[in-house]
Parts: sequence; structure tokens; C-alpha cells
Amino acid sequence: MSKIKRSLTSSLNPWVETKNTTDIKNRTGNLYESIAVIAKRANQINISVKEELHSKLEEFASHTDNLEEVHENKEQIEISRFYERLANPAIQATQEFLDSKIYFRKNDDDLFS
Repeated sequence: MSKIKRSLTSSLNPWVETKNTTDIKNRTGNLYESIAVIAKRANQINISVKEELHSKLEEFASHTDNLEEVHENKEQIEISRFYERLANPAIQATQEFLDSKIYFRKNDDDLFS
């Protein structure tokens, strides 16, 4: 089982739940900065899941242009269903952020001075 699958199949609830914005803000001191960190992590998760899904589905790809030979592969359907049931990357990134599993740092260089 891949590293992504193991992390995504955890007990993370795939449904959207309200989060306390104060908890999110307290991690960085600024709510918008916290949201930016979460968004960057969600983008990383999305890219890695997408690459993994495409690599798995590529195994089933037909490289012929014959339209008459379109058929459904049960394994391909199961793989697709698994990835559809995963939590949204933004939900996972938010949970990682609140659990302090994301490393981030501020660049202290002032660009406008």
C-alpha cells in the first residue's frame, strides 16, 4: 500500500465540518497566513493523489483507437471509486495543520524595505 493511501485511509472524516477559526489563526498568528499554508499543502496532496491515480489507471489504458472495443474493467472502476471516496485535499490539509503535522516557516527577509 502506498504512502498516500495509508495516510488517506486513516480515520479522517471525508465530510466537511466547521472548524474554529481561532485555532487556525493561533498556529501562525494570522488567519490568512494559516489559510495560505493549508492551501499550499492541499495543492501538494492533490498533485500527489492525481499522479498516483493516473499511474494506476494507465495500466488499464488501451492504446488503440478502435471505438468498438470500449469495455469496462472492474478493477479500474474499483480504483476510481476508492479515490472518489477519499477526503477532499483541503479537508485533509486542514486536519494536518490543526494536528501540527505540517512544517512551515516564515521568510523573515523584508522584501520592501
